[in-house]
Amino acid sequence: MKKFTTVSDVKNLQEIIKKALEIKANPLSETEKGKGKTIGLVFLNSSLRTRLSSQIAAQNLGLNVLTLNAAQEAWNLEFADGAVMNGDTVEHIKDAIEVLNQYCDIIAVRCFAGMKSKEDDVNESILSQFEKHAKVPVISLESATRHPLQSLADCITITENWKKDYKPKVVLTWAPHIKPIAHAVGNSFAEWMQEMDVELVIANPEGYDLDPAFTKDVKIVHDQDEALKEADFIYVKNWSSFEDYAAMPEVKENWMLTNEKLANTNQAKVMHCLPVRRNVELSDEVMDGENSIIYQQAKNRIFSAQAVFSEILDGLNVE
Repeated sequence: MKKFTTVSDVKNLQEIIKKALEIKANPLSETEKGKGKTIGLVFLNSSLRTRLSSQIAAQNLGLNVLTLNAAQEAWNLEFADGAVMNGDTVEHIKDAIEVLNQYCDIIAVRCFAGMKSKEDDVNESILSQFEKHAKVPVISLESATRHPLQSLADCITITENWKKDYKPKVVLTWAPHIKPIAHAVGNSFAEWMQEMDVELVIANPEGYDLDPAFTKDVKIVHDQDEALKEADFIYVKNWSSFEDYAAMPEVKENWMLTNEKLANTNQAKVMHCLPVRRNVELSDEVMDGENSIIYQQAKNRIFSAQAVFSEILDGLNVE
């Protein structure tokens, strides 16, 4: 593996899920693999699970870990090519990346959608700079349009919880929120689930359809109750409008997931990437109930990261 930013960077999804589960059974099985190598974790946005799981995963592999909270601890960065830097920005991103090239064997970066320019976000204006200027493997810790390490953890979690002999019905359902939320988790989950042996349905209100570049031919339903019927897994996540970019069209129906809604499912397991707005996106009774596998999902972030880091190191060690 030369880089990790989308599911297309994974040669065999089932094989990397298997590897992650083997790592979960013995997290310290490859403590020498990263010896003498450094991973730079660059955070342009806040993080809890991504930061900690990445640090644990890297340490389990013997990697030296440099963590940079770039939005707080680095110089103000300029991202525009050809910029005349006579304002608040102090360092151009390509200069910062060139320095990281000198210090790191792997660069992992987390950035969010700006939610102002649809074009900039769809074209990954920040992640694309790292891919363009980095001379070492780049790993996405989340970007404007995708969250691949989260999605791999989701695949691991579904695999662990599904032992039956038929395709599970997986529902990605929109949930309410107090502010516009980016599309990365929803996009990425839709993209990865299409590589899994599942029946995927996406449920969202009118005006909230995700980018068709990610949903493709997936069934999209605008009635949550209809979508949840006989569901085996429910992934709860908010996102803003893609068509009317970053807008929040009015929704009159109640889309918060409750135990009452779970009654129409096949005792569905409930997932969420966290952080979650309790009693807005889903109720306490669901979050803390026996159907929730949300914390298992969060723990699997370690093993998704470790599997990917291990694969990247294999590529470096071959070279």
